[in-house]
Amino acid sequence: MQIRTALSLTATTLAAALLLSGCVSGEGGVTDKAAEPDATEVAAEGWSADTLTLDFATYNPLSLVIKDQGWLEATLGDDVTVNWVQSAGSNKANEALRAGAVDVGSTAGSAALLARSNGSPIVAIDIYSQPEWAAIVVPQGSDITSVADLKGKSVAATKGTDPYFFLLQALEEAGVGLDEVEVQNLQHADGKAALESGAVTAWSGLDPLMAASEATAGSTLVYRNIDFNTYGFLNATETFLEKSPDLAQLVVDAYEKARAWAQENPDEVVAILAEVAGIDPAVAKTVITERTNLGVDPAPGDAQRKVLEIVGPIFVESGDVASQQAIDDALAKLLDDTYVTKADPANVTG
Repeated sequence: MQIRTALSLTATTLAAALLLSGCVSGEGGVTDKAAEPDATEVAAEGWSADTLTLDFATYNPLSLVIKDQGWLEATLGDDVTVNWVQSAGSNKANEALRAGAVDVGSTAGSAALLARSNGSPIVAIDIYSQPEWAAIVVPQGSDITSVADLKGKSVAATKGTDPYFFLLQALEEAGVGLDEVEVQNLQHADGKAALESGAVTAWSGLDPLMAASEATAGSTLVYRNIDFNTYGFLNATETFLEKSPDLAQLVVDAYEKARAWAQENPDEVVAILAEVAGIDPAVAKTVITERTNLGVDPAPGDAQRKVLEIVGPIFVESGDVASQQAIDDALAKLLDDTYVTKADPANVTG
């Protein structure tokens, strides 16, 4: 078994637009940074902070691997306390980042752009995956067969997350106005429950909950489009990056170690996801092997910018962002490839 690396034609074209060997320092409006010492050098002189708080999420398999393997704890030893906070969705990760409750958090690219456009000072420092984690889901036996059929119906979606923005794009493509559907703003797990109970007609779902609903309740994905799924963004607060670039670099080093480990040990990743999410291993296998591309170029850059340039105007049209200028300003500051460019998994113990 191998983790899926095949992309759709459009996604492949976007991903190929930026290769690590061709990264330009400071790309995306981020200024060049002086070279940071590696983990061994920093450990000898002392780390910049005595705590590191980051999230883990079932929609971010690499976070689960890093937490499970204990690499950060082993590398930092007694000098830095590592705190893990679970994110139930991109909106919750964004709330934690804005509040300073986490230093590093996992979101969809669309959610990161939304947050930055609305004033949250976050920066994407790594791309952890290109997932197909969102789709339009209907319950078993539904007569809904297309997005167009949702006109006048109720749809559950978590605002501020990729499934919500997936819904906006799907409705626009189908010629259905946002005001022509009733969007129930429910957290992902509640949306799944509402769908299966019949409280809503459809759900813009998120894996692994979506795959679990397929397996246990017979739910059906009536509309899929990987190009409407934005990438998985690993974001850090500007304050954290300014005060602790050494720890930020170590986190990215750990993510790149986890990426290689996950591709070499897909069965273990499936087992970890199944345990954390409380789902059947067969469901976890579907998520990891069929709907998750961990082999994506990890450097935030042109591929992500092109996707977000498409999503951005939809935010303005839907009223989620005040103006296109806010989108443009956010895109100029959101993406930072310097940590990935300098990433060295060998700096991570384990």
